[in-house]
Amino acid sequence: MLFGILRERKSPPDMRAVLSPAACQQVISQFNKAEIIVEPSPIRVFPDAEYQKAGIPMGSDMEHCDVLLGVKEIPAEALIPHKKYFFFSHTIKKQPHNRQLLKTILEKKIELYDHETITDVEGIRLVAFGYYAGIVGSYNGFRAYGLKHHLFEMPKAQTLANQDALLAELKKLSLPDMKILLTGKGRVGNGARKMLLGMGVKEVGVEAYLSQNFSTAVFCQIDVLEYNKRRDGETRDMQDFFDNPQDYQSDFMRFAKVTDLYMACHFHASGAPKFFTGDDARQADFNISVVADISCDVGGPIATTLRASTIAEPLYGYDPATASETDYMSPAAIAVMAVDNLPAELPRDASEGFGATFVDHVLPAFFNGDADGILARARMTLDGRLTEKYAYLQDFVNGH
Repeated sequence: MLFGILRERKSPPDMRAVLSPAACQQVISQFNKAEIIVEPSPIRVFPDAEYQKAGIPMGSDMEHCDVLLGVKEIPAEALIPHKKYFFFSHTIKKQPHNRQLLKTILEKKIELYDHETITDVEGIRLVAFGYYAGIVGSYNGFRAYGLKHHLFEMPKAQTLANQDALLAELKKLSLPDMKILLTGKGRVGNGARKMLLGMGVKEVGVEAYLSQNFSTAVFCQIDVLEYNKRRDGETRDMQDFFDNPQDYQSDFMRFAKVTDLYMACHFHASGAPKFFTGDDARQADFNISVVADISCDVGGPIATTLRASTIAEPLYGYDPATASETDYMSPAAIAVMAVDNLPAELPRDASEGFGATFVDHVLPAFFNGDADGILARARMTLDGRLTEKYAYLQDFVNGH
């Protein structure tokens, strides 16, 4: 079976790859029926010569590949009909800007596997860049805080070699006695937490965070039942929240009153309460001055996230009085970092981590008859039609 590593074509350019040269070598040695060809790229974080040195052939003709592997959306005109593709299509939430992409995929009878749809039997995602989003996003959060309050300046993450270099910069900081809040305990939140602990910030529990003053910087990582509460006052387990989000309301403001820097690392389910609204941000006791929305859920639970920002221009301001965008250095503004492709700032580390999980969880399915149903669950389109699991996208495809 011939796998093709695609050149990334989306603008702005993305330097990541699904498989590093070392991961390609692992695939070839582990699966004797596997072959790999790499499409040359002038921007990939792993130079063409690095693949060639690893014994992986280069070639521009992807027509003969059985499976094509990419990271970001592939331009519609570059899609090859009747092929199996893996990439982030950003269509499963009916994202309007990619409707034509999904329509073209169906017209060209492409078999699409979105990286986001690769899960185990429990629905837990198996391959993701989220951990590295947490690492870079936490770094960017501190950089934003330093700029906003004229405390310190840090180099952009994209100018540093790897996560060790990011951590080295964070360790240089002299932080005030500030409080830092993290929401979410998945891959993204744990990536951010690793950086906070690595730079020496003390972790405290919820009650201490809410009620005590500290002479040093501290952080608190909270989960859904700590920033949401049932409307009837009852206390139930987390599964009740997931099953009945409409029965809950936000309890986030008790944290907003004491937090200086907020790092949003959560997944926000449909129907769950918003964290804070524009009205909340206008309250005199709303203390957050910098929001690092690492999850970057535009139109989601965080009122200050008006749009996604970019690696080139990562910061903007939110004016609580008008609920509109402003200069983040304006005295009344809340500074917002909402870059939607954070792992692209750490392309080598992110690619190596992603590739390792792809080799472990996805590649075996091609050679064991998909024994665990990995491919069956992830397949979005087949023979010009949406598969049953993703049939809900048909009205989106039709333009409704």
